[in-house]
Amino acid sequence: MSNLFENISDKNILKLKRILRSSTIKYPKNVNILSNVNHSDSIGVMDYGKVQLVYTDYEGNKIVLEELNEGDIIGTLNSSIYLEEITGMTKEETQITFIEYNQITNDDIIKYDFYIIFIKNLIRILTEQLKSRNTRIELLTKKSTRDKLLAYFKLQSQVKKNKTYTLPMSYTEISSYLSVDRSAMTREIKYLTEEGFIKKDNKQITINY
Repeated sequence: MSNLFENISDKNILKLKRILRSSTIKYPKNVNILSNVNHSDSIGVMDYGKVQLVYTDYEGNKIVLEELNEGDIIGTLNSSIYLEEITGMTKEETQITFIEYNQITNDDIIKYDFYIIFIKNLIRILTEQLKSRNTRIELLTKKSTRDKLLAYFKLQSQVKKNKTYTLPMSYTEISSYLSVDRSAMTREIKYLTEEGFIKKDNKQITINY
């Protein structure tokens, strides 16, 4: 994932953050960061940590919409997160730098050379996140639980660049992410293991296909 301030000097980063009226907040694990975001004209840059955007439907079912990591952007610039049904829960200690969206086009910033670098970085990050969301949509279009799991396991292998890797989410969260029944998913993983498609050791997976 690209860094929003990549290829900008430390001195210019400080100047940029001042112009953008940025503020940095550190959150402990298991905190809803959206409860502290009370307006829709800001974007947040993940300095480090992990946040899950979770939607809770009218029956109380929780669906993992997206998992955000270091370098990702959170805000209305790329998603509608300001809904009562959506929470942004930290999965570990997380630090986020918030920027006022309307300051991005402020005349005080567009005159600087590093502004172009900043905008290029912003577009690159948003493009990467869009690709990630399109990949999730592709996973959801798979018809069966087996097909979704096979595609998901292979995707994680490609991301980790290794056939053996540790799953980034719990099995409950994966079932939510893939929109499949937890029990049905557990059975399918058992079958995939018995048939030799995968090897499983708790959250460590080795794919053989």
